[in-house]
Amino acid sequence: MEPKISRRQLGRLTVAAASLTAFGGMTNLVGAQEPIQSTRLGEVPTTGGLRPGPLGANPPASEATPGVVPVSIRIEKAQVDAQVEIIEIVEGVMQNPTGPWVVSWYKETPKPGAIGNIVMAGHLDYWDVGPAVFYNITVLTKGDTVELTGEDGETFTYAVDWIRNYDTANAPIQEIVGPTEDENLTLITCGGPFDYANGVYLQRTVVRTTRVTV
Repeated sequence: MEPKISRRQLGRLTVAAASLTAFGGMTNLVGAQEPIQSTRLGEVPTTGGLRPGPLGANPPASEATPGVVPVSIRIEKAQVDAQVEIIEIVEGVMQNPTGPWVVSWYKETPKPGAIGNIVMAGHLDYWDVGPAVFYNITVLTKGDTVELTGEDGETFTYAVDWIRNYDTANAPIQEIVGPTEDENLTLITCGGPFDYANGVYLQRTVVRTTRVTV
């Protein structure tokens, strides 16, 4: 019998979502289930928007829509101080963050400063690295703050409304990543039980926040 793989050896973010007409008719936002490829980037970089990553310090501009492209995210209570990368939804599939210490912003969702539901994702843990950028996200409670910094240097502050776990197979898609009427930010990572046979988490942890003036 082969030994079981620990949670710290196989971290996986896959998001179940569907039918988002506001984002161009996406129909199936289920991440692929194949094992992630290790980057062996185990050392935590230095700080936020200046840390090295797939985009460098100056990510390319997104389409000319309201708001500003995010470049870093800070969540003091959860010990998050990370670069934000721009990532896409490809043929209805939300692509996974490219490494353990970067947070992904899906460019099909709004930018900070615009009305709607900004969607970001990060790994909970990562093969050959251990705890990753969103490892402590479950410590957040209502009222805790999340800060996004845009490419123009402006900081946007959001307060936690709720944090919930959803079964991947039957998550309420529209509630999680659908459009909203306020300036919201939704953070997604793995959660719940770990399926050792398939090397995946069976739930997703979702944090919903709303922009506040500070």
